[in-house]
Amino acid sequence: MKRALVLLAHGARNPAWAAPFEQLADRLARSRPDWTVKLAFLELMPPDLPTCLADIATTGARDVEVFPLFLGGSGHVLRDVPPLLDEARARWGLHITLHAALGQQPGMVDAMAQVCLAAVEGSGS
Repeated sequence: MKRALVLLAHGARNPAWAAPFEQLADRLARSRPDWTVKLAFLELMPPDLPTCLADIATTGARDVEVFPLFLGGSGHVLRDVPPLLDEARARWGLHITLHAALGQQPGMVDAMAQVCLAAVEGSGS
């Protein structure tokens, strides 16, 4: 069965804001060439999540992992995303797993702390 990974970011009015997310999607696609890797946005930027999931459905993938690239896991992740996934499940017959937000993943706070400390210690302050 074909598998897909959707990286879901918030979105912004400035297209340059998406650059790190695009780099992440490219890196993951290179490391998992057997998967369809897509980047979607909740608002303000295309493609939105429903469009992305519809596109995935046309590739034949049925097992979809959605990974929210949010630091927190409330608000959008709990309120706005689940109905969109339910609609895609019903419409396209997709098996969709919604993962915890990036900031809630084990080790993420440690990784962010290391980056902050390296920046502060490297600045000579």
